[in-house]
Amino acid sequence: MEPRVTFYSRQGCHLCDEARLVVEKVVGDDYTEVDIDADEELRERFTNEVPVTYVDGKQHDFWRVSEERLRAALARSPE
Repeated sequence: MEPRVTFYSRQGCHLCDEARLVVEKVVGDDYTEVDIDADEELRERFTNEVPVTYVDGKQHDFWRVSEERLRAALARSPE
């Protein structure tokens, strides 16, 4: 089964480092991390919004990740 959380980030991003800690606190290592700079389309799409979290394929948060909101989203059944 695929992880429910996808975390879009980039190297050298302090907000990404902070958000990653929250994601890991909530889901451990059960998430997928994607470096937006490795894909031109993702870089163009997310360059000013990283980090971006998706839950069950839908955008959940960007810039900052709220532990409470992430837990609430994961408590809901995947659609």
